[in-house]
Amino acid sequence: MDNKTLDRIKNDPNYKALVSERSSFGWTLAIITLVLYYGYITLVAFSPATIAIKVVGTITVGIFLGAFLIVASVILTGVYVLRANTRYDQLTLAIIRAVTAGGKK
Repeated sequence: MDNKTLDRIKNDPNYKALVSERSSFGWTLAIITLVLYYGYITLVAFSPATIAIKVVGTITVGIFLGAFLIVASVILTGVYVLRANTRYDQLTLAIIRAVTAGGKK
């Protein structure tokens, strides 16, 4: 790819929107995940009696919270994939169309 094409891509408003949206959304999901995981570890460290509370039989609050973390991670990943397959793919196609149309002139 030549520098002219790269400059066209970098200056495309769809490219700027893609980079900005993907970055901010990715960081938002990462921060949510980190808060959940560090919250769980903090609970384990500072309140072990809370996670040791038995809910059903030998199953404790800690097991439920651990399962919740796994499910939450899968859901957050699904949210990102859904956004990537809709909004980000649309922006990418718009960038490709703009660049290929510009190259045919």
